[in-house]
Amino acid sequence: MINSVRNTVLAILNKNNYGYISPQDFNLFAKQAQLDIFDDYFYQYNQLINQENARMSGTGYANITKGYEEVIDLFSETKTLAQNLLNQYFLPSQSTTGDDYYLLNKILCSSGGVYQGEAEKVSNSKITLLNASNLTSPTITYPAYSLQGAFITIFPAQFNGATDIQAQYIRYPKDPNWTYLNVANGEPAFNQSNADFQDFELSPDDETSLVFKILQYAGMSIRDIQEAQFGAEQEQMEEQKEN
Repeated sequence: MINSVRNTVLAILNKNNYGYISPQDFNLFAKQAQLDIFDDYFYQYNQLINQENARMSGTGYANITKGYEEVIDLFSETKTLAQNLLNQYFLPSQSTTGDDYYLLNKILCSSGGVYQGEAEKVSNSKITLLNASNLTSPTITYPAYSLQGAFITIFPAQFNGATDIQAQYIRYPKDPNWTYLNVANGEPAFNQSNADFQDFELSPDDETSLVFKILQYAGMSIRDIQEAQFGAEQEQMEEQKEN
């Protein structure tokens, strides 16, 4: 999809004499455009849930909420967390799990290779009081966790094995990277076989939105207000069609 998006962006730029964007700039704009649309998935999903609660949403083929759930689930990961100290574990990151997390959904706890259950999230302001009470302190079968920077701490402290804790989370999409071959006296040629090639991870339905958003960023980069306005107007028209 990334080559199709770039070709469309360049075609619009050339047709309107707006200028040219290099592969490096395109990749930067593509990354930001993908993040914008990815963030919007969650905003739109929340809006649709509110409509469902108000009995204003359809079902069956008209169930748009289900479509968003399926798209978001493409970014779902379940991975074992690396241990830092005793019952403290690293949160998902590029260096530990291979990807940064956008939303932490569940913390799954095991002890001695036996699954014990899902840990409940507790704020740092309450975890001390929770642990101080015999009635409310977390147990092996009813664990809890708190967040501190790049770590989570699991309670009770019996959860201290290297493979005791797993996280189910929504990761960020991978940065798109349009790779190419340098052609003498010509345009760079698309090369999908490069080791660092990365296509967009969004739904094919978002290809038009990607084009319009990249045009907006390109317009701001070359200080062409007409191009930025064109991208914004076209994007707004697409959103109106969807709504």
